[in-house]
Amino acid sequence: MRGWLGSFIAAAIWAGSLPGAWAQGGIYTCVDAKGRRLTSDRPIIDCIDREQNELSPSGKVLRKIGPSMTAEERAAEEEKQRKALEEKARIEEEKRRDRALLSRFPDRAAHDKERNIALGVVDEVIKAALRRVSELQWQRKKLDAELEFYKGDVQQAPVNVKRQIEGNEQQVAAQKRFIANQEEEKKRINARFDEEAVRLKPLWAQHAVPTAARSASAPAPAAKK
Repeated sequence: MRGWLGSFIAAAIWAGSLPGAWAQGGIYTCVDAKGRRLTSDRPIIDCIDREQNELSPSGKVLRKIGPSMTAEERAAEEEKQRKALEEKARIEEEKRRDRALLSRFPDRAAHDKERNIALGVVDEVIKAALRRVSELQWQRKKLDAELEFYKGDVQQAPVNVKRQIEGNEQQVAAQKRFIANQEEEKKRINARFDEEAVRLKPLWAQHAVPTAARSASAPAPAAKK
């Protein structure tokens, strides 16, 4: 009851601060928990947990005042409002992102061009790595030829030759891992552009309608005399 009383007092103070709130001679009426019909010239504390009617001096219902909420009900209402605001913010953010995306890619051709550029950059990196692998393979052939003097047995080769072979193998493995990572990057790029295309498709369609309408309404060029 203390929480309800605090809410009631706050509401009464707020209502009393409004110009003419009490000067209008409003009458409050309700039926309390015991079934009694109560009337007062201000909100009725015994009906704080139920609906009250504010009447004009002539008896006309001016408004209905809902029951004051409990702390749990207020918390639930605040949570509901918070989620509604978050959803509204999410929708506004999506609209903003869509506008930015459409501004960057006004049509499919622009989007495809950007995709090809992004993939082309990765392809050039992969080509450079493949060239490096070819160089390492050529170096390995020279090392293998040198191993022929030791019957192809690395253990019998000099320390410097062993180190060169180990270094060559490590570099080849590193380049292959790098190439694999770049292939995964191409997949990520395609996935991103595919996702964007799904979002852009309806936006392109909406954008094309007014453009087509403007073209149709444009006056035809005057014929040359």
